Amino acid sequence: MTSTVITGIGELTTNDDELGTLTDAALVIDGDRVVWAGPAASAPEADERFDAAGRAVLPGWVDSHTHLVFAGDRTAEFAARMAGQSYQAGGIAVTVEATRAATDEELAANLRKHIAEAAAQGTTCMETKTGYGLTVAEELRAAKIAAEADEVTFLGAHLVPPGEDADTYADLVRGEMLDAVAPYVGWCDVFCEQGAFNADQSRRILVAAKERGLGLRVHGNQLGTGPGVQLAVELGAASVDHCTYLTESDVDALAGSDTVATLLPACDLSTRQPLPDARALLEAGATVALASNCNPGSSYTSSMAFCVATAVLQMRMTIEEAVRAATWGGARALRRESGDGAVGVLRPGARADVHVLDAPSTTWLAYRPGVPLTHAVWRKGTRVG
Repeated sequence: MTSTVITGIGELTTNDDELGTLTDAALVIDGDRVVWAGPAASAPEADERFDAAGRAVLPGWVDSHTHLVFAGDRTAEFAARMAGQSYQAGGIAVTVEATRAATDEELAANLRKHIAEAAAQGTTCMETKTGYGLTVAEELRAAKIAAEADEVTFLGAHLVPPGEDADTYADLVRGEMLDAVAPYVGWCDVFCEQGAFNADQSRRILVAAKERGLGLRVHGNQLGTGPGVQLAVELGAASVDHCTYLTESDVDALAGSDTVATLLPACDLSTRQPLPDARALLEAGATVALASNCNPGSSYTSSMAFCVATAVLQMRMTIEEAVRAATWGGARALRRESGDGAVGVLRPGARADVHVLDAPSTTWLAYRPGVPLTHAVWRKGTRVG
């Protein structure tokens, strides 16, 4: 294995409580792990040296919510929204039709393309979901293809297929479909929302997934207040994602739980929904993550930097809060922020996922919105950008 010392770091964000944020720092990676972090003057020797020349270094982005096993696009739907039509969950059916018609090779190539696109912008850990198949065979196919992502989530409960009874379909999801995909996924998600699945249907699916040893995630409170947040907290879900419309009791429930509130600002902009109240969540003590929700219908972006800039400029998050939410927060939503091989952090033992900005500090992510600032990227200790 080859070791590399990254020296001359102007600002090093570690997300580690003991190390904190360092200036004039260095970082050493050996194989796929971080082995040392501290003052540049004390850096140990390594096989190779990379001079950051005063640039900022932070953990790679952890994008904990994407939908990347798909075919086709929904440009017409997007244009209609921009012309004034409201977002409806039923638009997912358009992508379902295109995805079912695509070959395995086409779906895999599209997934790899988007993972590479994200990596070039500093994203080094990605979750992705099934959910554009909605039959046992198609969801199983999607789960197998999705294995190229870091984390795979089963989302058979994305939409009730047109013409099918909701309760009957929910029973299929929690039974035969879940049995088929369970060996290939780590998580189960449910779109608990008006136009998708109600609280009872969502609960039955999530309980069945938990009984099979899968972690739980919930799409909730995107289109209005509803049961998603409370259900996620009740069942101990790792995260509830969207959180666009929250009541005080929802905020309190999240603050008093281990469930992460994952905010998807690019989606809210694309669907012309209000942005989530990040300040209320943070001030209540809830754990917040930021993710892209990259998908062809409601948020077709893989730019975590765009999400961070939006959170700072329009959601009243500080740059430190937004960067932490897009790294450590995403890792926490995937339960990968601690232990050996942790992501979203830069400390000895963590996975060597490193993002070097072409800027002296992370503040530039919001100070220069829309400007590409990724200078170099390592994923699992290998230079990928």
